Amino acid sequence: MRKGRLLYEGKAKKLYETEDKQLIWVEYCDNATALNGKRKEEIKGKGALNNQITSLIFQKLNAEQIQTSFIEQLSKTEQLNQKVEIIPLEVVLRNRVAGSFAKRFGLEEGEVLPQPIIEFYYKSDALDDPFINDAHVYFLELAQPEELEFIKSETLKINALLQKIWAKIGLSLVDFKLEFGRTAEGEIILADEISPDTCRLWDAEGNHLDKDVFRRNIGDLIEVYSRVLTALQEEKEL
Repeated sequence: MRKGRLLYEGKAKKLYETEDKQLIWVEYCDNATALNGKRKEEIKGKGALNNQITSLIFQKLNAEQIQTSFIEQLSKTEQLNQKVEIIPLEVVLRNRVAGSFAKRFGLEEGEVLPQPIIEFYYKSDALDDPFINDAHVYFLELAQPEELEFIKSETLKINALLQKIWAKIGLSLVDFKLEFGRTAEGEIILADEISPDTCRLWDAEGNHLDKDVFRRNIGDLIEVYSRVLTALQEEKEL
């Protein structure tokens, strides 16, 4: 398998074509962004960490019968994925009060929610990823009702699995973002990445082991992400 021409360059990844039209070559970059791209920095080593973490997590999800776009890790910064058409919908699941949820409702961070809350955001940098509901999803023709119900159900399954995965290395899954895509056959599967960029993770002392160390300037991103990767690798070897 060889890397072909560049198809797309996003905030943190580059997508390349391959000889197989149904497969794409994904390269993780060292870009760190916050505030929907308004703050940008290049942090050497970040791409390799996110690629390796995502590869480990997606392998675990695939083993639990979650359909994902991930096929294999090609190098420290690259992976092979099934090609999908990304649904422009960010799916956020919250287990505890934190981040924008805390600000929106004037709450203190940390409270455990009685049950997980799923939120939707329209994926549009130009519009600053607005918060939307089911009716907006249908109006914008992002998904049909049965598709949205599948996305909700799959997100809850993924949440249960991720909570176990992170708990094994001493981390609490506060909230996370998912993206889904449609295959050439129209099947909806999990895509994009799962890493400290997309998950809010706290240890037993309440320390942030996620992108908040960059957003809030409260720690060293490489040190934190390296700690997460090392813990996942050591747990895999047990």
